[in-house]
Amino acid sequence: MKAMVLAAGLGTRLKPLTADRPKALVEIAGRTLLEITLTRLREAGVNDVIVNVHHFADMVVEYLRAKNNFGMRIEVSREDLLLETGGGLKKAAWFFPGNSATPPEAARPIEDQDQSFILHNVDVISNINLARMVQFHHGSQALATLAVQDRNSSRYLLFDRQGQLCGRRLSAQPPELVRTSQPLQALAFSGIHVVSPRLLAMMTEEGVFSIIDTYLRLAGQGENILAFQEDESYWRDLGTPESVMQAELDVRNRVIQ
Repeated sequence: MKAMVLAAGLGTRLKPLTADRPKALVEIAGRTLLEITLTRLREAGVNDVIVNVHHFADMVVEYLRAKNNFGMRIEVSREDLLLETGGGLKKAAWFFPGNSATPPEAARPIEDQDQSFILHNVDVISNINLARMVQFHHGSQALATLAVQDRNSSRYLLFDRQGQLCGRRLSAQPPELVRTSQPLQALAFSGIHVVSPRLLAMMTEEGVFSIIDTYLRLAGQGENILAFQEDESYWRDLGTPESVMQAELDVRNRVIQ
């Protein structure tokens, strides 16, 4: 199975931890966020990964080389301009099956069957059951499956009783609905997705854009964008130094391993 680790962000909220390194190389209990994410993916059956880079890009490349890619086959997608989640995936589309994109000259071809893949933010830590999430995705024949939880957030995705994506709500703003359905449940997105390669040809957005915009557009057209809700699992956004410190305590106290 393949995956993409979204690691190109500036990590501005993580300063001063990101003053001299990318957020992917910030450490928790002696392990980088990138190592933690790659290990989780490998344990879920992922062998081939592409990592997008921008801020301190060469440091990530050298780190992966020094670690022998953690025993995986890893490609790097360099972004001269930060493309956000949707633009980053679109640039890396050549890596995945089921698309017509041509790989960069320097990239090696990777043989693979047409199958779904995982997208995983590098700046989250969780023990959400990725294997079960992939199984759920395949069983539902979804275009994309989004890991969500019922927790406090400033940004919510809105789902109907069947778990279909219907819209979003940001802070105190009125909800943005792409499907009319009642009642709706507001759930917080966890930065982990399972995606059918069919999505790649359906991404008509260009340049810098969020993949959530693509999901909302396609949900409004009747595509199957589903919630995978696992409230009992550990999850933490690692966007601030304080959150990193708490995650380190949680690891040392075996709240998460």
